[in-house]
Amino acid sequence: MWRTLASALRSQRHIVLTVASSGIASLLLPGGRTAHSKFSIRVPTLENSTCNIHQGSELAELLKQTKLIIWDEATMANRFCFEALDRSLNDIINNDGDSISPFGGRVIVFGGDFRQTLPVIPGGSRSDIINATINSSYLWDDCQVLSLTKNMRLQNNLDMTSATELKEFSKWILDVGDGKISEP
Repeated sequence: MWRTLASALRSQRHIVLTVASSGIASLLLPGGRTAHSKFSIRVPTLENSTCNIHQGSELAELLKQTKLIIWDEATMANRFCFEALDRSLNDIINNDGDSISPFGGRVIVFGGDFRQTLPVIPGGSRSDIINATINSSYLWDDCQVLSLTKNMRLQNNLDMTSATELKEFSKWILDVGDGKISEP
């Protein structure tokens, strides 16, 4: 899906940046990098952090020209990463005093599943982990949530046995994620 979205915009000569919260996930994206690498997100990322992007730098100019940012596995990242990017984009793009908008007005598509890996908070409680997720950020109110409902892998030209096995496996994975499976 990310490949199709990025290709559609790039075919119209728009700049699309593809990032992910993990290195492995970034390898699956066309031109993908980790979000920390692409946006120079500081480590550790704290509540008032900004990205290490300087006005007039090549990266700042690229971000000004960017039409879309795709951030896969966003549910893994600490909300402070998104907030740092938000502050930085507003500083870079709206430096002339214009009104502040989320991410400097850039469109960002986040992908991820809250049933999978959440931000890691060493020694943190369940509450600390939940507080670190993107849906605990001030940015969440400006997000529009879309849910995918059709498994496109099942649309391939599979033989009947393979399609049945894939359908059963897909249901099992969803049941595990929803906590419906208690035994291995």
